[in-house]
Amino acid sequence: MSKYLKPVFTLFFLAVMTSTPLLAQEAGLSDNRASLFKWALIIGGAIITLASSAGAYCQAKAISSAAEGISRNPASAPHIRFLLIFGLVLIETLVIYALLISIIILMVQWGNFL
Repeated sequence: MSKYLKPVFTLFFLAVMTSTPLLAQEAGLSDNRASLFKWALIIGGAIITLASSAGAYCQAKAISSAAEGISRNPASAPHIRFLLIFGLVLIETLVIYALLISIIILMVQWGNFL
């Protein structure tokens, strides 16, 4: 199996295994309310997934560029390090905001659910 297909199959297997309890549940709510609640869960999960993956990619790119800049000009290391830490703080703040938005979406729909 190629090294790219193995993680994809593993992720698919884990997604199927974690979704089986949802498929075994009986319908206890009206279809509209249950459907809306499921969409809220999916959207909240998608928001935090996309934000964390984009944040991780941007942080890796920033650290790589800062390390390259410091290796080219060691005299400017304090300035590059300050800008790197400031940028990483801003990126991490955006990911935390996305987490808060997904929690708000979940809680608003949870209040409508009850």
